[in-house]
Amino acid sequence: MFLVISVLFSVISCTSPMAEKKETNGVTEEQKQYWYNNEAEISSYQLTQARYGELREGKAVLVFVTEPFSLKSNTKSDNPTQEDVSVLKLNYTKKFNTGIYPYSMMNSTFFPFENGQHSLKVSSSSQEWCGHTYMELVNKDKFEIEINSYFEGETAEVTLDKTLLEDDIYSMIRLQPEDLPQGKQKVIPSFFYLRLLHKELKAYECNVSHSKVNDSLLTITLNYPELERSLSISYQANFPYKIISWQEEYYSGWGEGRKKLTTKATLLKTIKIDYWNKNSNADAYYRNTLKLD
Repeated sequence: MFLVISVLFSVISCTSPMAEKKETNGVTEEQKQYWYNNEAEISSYQLTQARYGELREGKAVLVFVTEPFSLKSNTKSDNPTQEDVSVLKLNYTKKFNTGIYPYSMMNSTFFPFENGQHSLKVSSSSQEWCGHTYMELVNKDKFEIEINSYFEGETAEVTLDKTLLEDDIYSMIRLQPEDLPQGKQKVIPSFFYLRLLHKELKAYECNVSHSKVNDSLLTITLNYPELERSLSISYQANFPYKIISWQEEYYSGWGEGRKKLTTKATLLKTIKIDYWNKNSNADAYYRNTLKLD
């Protein structure tokens, strides 16, 4: 069970009024000033994505924003109450082309801002010209996961015991890097990876290690022996622990074209902005600022 925050901070919402800002134990003034200032943090990345045994160029974006999460509806609360949980939401997107057709992917996690262990919800979708897939995890007594896919035989409902979610590592870095796991762990891999590679949805044995790149940069690495896959995320050693880059190694393609390739993402630009209020044609220049066009 997660701590239900008894009082809410001032929260960011794309469509609803802000909740009143109040004090909450266990959260530093530095965190409050950075994350509860009515702005989202948007970071763009140059992406090199492994797909079908080749590397594709594209862009990735991480959008971190705080909001109240309703445990009743499992959505953002439009009318915040004291029963809601304040979460750090991450919307992680990727866009890249495979030959003639494009991929558009998005993963959303809702990680409790205070004393978080697992996201309250994870949703993931992928769209390309062959079709689209959607996965959603809801954190109840166990993880309840629904998979919908245009691939025959993939649509399913799965219940798993609670364990570490790879998709939560990004938010854990931002909020509680001192509590990041290490050593042998049972980990549910990234939903992006599971759907792209059509792997079984389950927890896998994983070795988690940490390294110091230099005085200002740290790296966490997850290595999955059974999957022959690894993920390394590099981030600032000091607050706000911005994610600078990541790389993911795994076998891509089939048959003779199967080879181990490295997906990479490198930071281009970070801005803090109330992007939900920047939706006119005149605001399009922000995309140039983020180097997305």
